[in-house]
Amino acid sequence: MRSWGAIIKRIATVLPVVFGVLCLTFALLHMVPGDPVDVMLGESASPADRFALKAQLGLDQPVLAQFGHYLLNLLHGDFGVSIHTQTPITQLLVQAYPATLILAVTALSIGLLVGIPLGIWSALKAGHWQDVMVTLVSIRLAAMPAFWLGPVLMLVFAVWLGWLPVSGMDNAASILLPALTLGLGLSAILTRMTRTSLLEVLNEDYIRTARAKGLSERRVLLKHALRAALLPMVTIVGLQMGSLLAGAVITETIFSWNGIGRLLVDSIEKRDYPVTQACVLVVALSYVLINQATDIAYRWLDPRTRNAR
Repeated sequence: MRSWGAIIKRIATVLPVVFGVLCLTFALLHMVPGDPVDVMLGESASPADRFALKAQLGLDQPVLAQFGHYLLNLLHGDFGVSIHTQTPITQLLVQAYPATLILAVTALSIGLLVGIPLGIWSALKAGHWQDVMVTLVSIRLAAMPAFWLGPVLMLVFAVWLGWLPVSGMDNAASILLPALTLGLGLSAILTRMTRTSLLEVLNEDYIRTARAKGLSERRVLLKHALRAALLPMVTIVGLQMGSLLAGAVITETIFSWNGIGRLLVDSIEKRDYPVTQACVLVVALSYVLINQATDIAYRWLDPRTRNAR
């Protein structure tokens, strides 16, 4: 019963966030200058054509009526259709979301494979030149925005060396450059967090006790120190996974990766309100659900937090 109560409580905290995202997105879209009718027909269209298209799209109704109609459709699982292509939005999301998910998982894998080993090595070499080098590299990578790092990687590996495709989704190698763009920045964060967490654990009393018992340094590190040091990384990884799903907009646009981010940018440019609202809602839901799953996983892995309110 207690577990069911906790689940209901978590759902209750998610719903206001999702509703707030819907309200804010709807309001901001209608405050942005521009009219989808002008985008579709051009400014030279006759008033009669403009009025007919507005009535067809439901844009002639009051804003509150449009919002209420949108919420009612969402309750029935209907995202509506695209204003420009008349394609069901659900079909667009089904095509775009898996591409973003694959990109996010690949970038996260790169970040974990690079960041955690470098963080461990840096902590073990604390105060030495290796630690200084890893720190400098991680700071530089963390300071590089995707809109700068992406074109640089594209220039080096696609244009100069010709090893990888410039953009698109034509083959399996096409994912490497966008995944590296996202994964290298993530690896810098994970490196710093792993180093800090491991250094804190290595100074704990139980680590000194393990060493005093005569255990080898390898056994102390693998069995005792890493187990505790990597536990906070669960939270970091969960937050970063949500950020990857939400923040891949620029990277997908640069590399012509047909994911949810590029779909969102295209819909904003065309003033396609239903598609934009659906994309923002999916991204927000993904972020919230991943955070909730991360919290549950952390409570399961750390017995000290299982009974926390």
